[in-house]
Amino acid sequence: MRLLSPKGQVSRPITDRVKESLFNVLLKYGLPEDCVVADLFCGVGSLGLEALSRGASFVTFVEMDPKVVVVLEKNIAKARYVKDSKVVTADAFKVGAPVAPGRQEYEMVFVDPPYGRTQDVGADSALDKLLGLVVPQLKGHGYVVVRTRKATGLHDRYGDLEVIERRRWGTMNVTILQKVGP
Repeated sequence: MRLLSPKGQVSRPITDRVKESLFNVLLKYGLPEDCVVADLFCGVGSLGLEALSRGASFVTFVEMDPKVVVVLEKNIAKARYVKDSKVVTADAFKVGAPVAPGRQEYEMVFVDPPYGRTQDVGADSALDKLLGLVVPQLKGHGYVVVRTRKATGLHDRYGDLEVIERRRWGTMNVTILQKVGP
């Protein structure tokens, strides 16, 4: 499905080829089939909608730009996933992947922040603090998928999250981390 995009907005859409490759990698971990997923910094919803189309049971989309949220909601409706999703208008750096009352924690969280906010990936960086927020929102041995620019390499561990796979496609890195405990 061709997604709608906001007019005049600068974005970093993930290409269909890279998205296909990413989901093929996630498949070896049993993802996203029957998973509860969060898509942080979701923009128009590309990753979360792909997860739903591949069998995720529910996706929470987190986006702070109200103009982008309008387009996101149209894409969700166009794909017929309104009942299988929730949109949270908030800064993911402040809320992480909020778990709705009565909902279970997430099995997988996509983290795709603006590249400028992930240049520093060390202790006390914005990304480090965000991953700290996400850990208690993750179920058991849940997964976090982080997209950064090619020049940015994540550390091997962030608290209870450990890198299990790194991939590079075009101008981006994709790092998969898993909740492993202390």
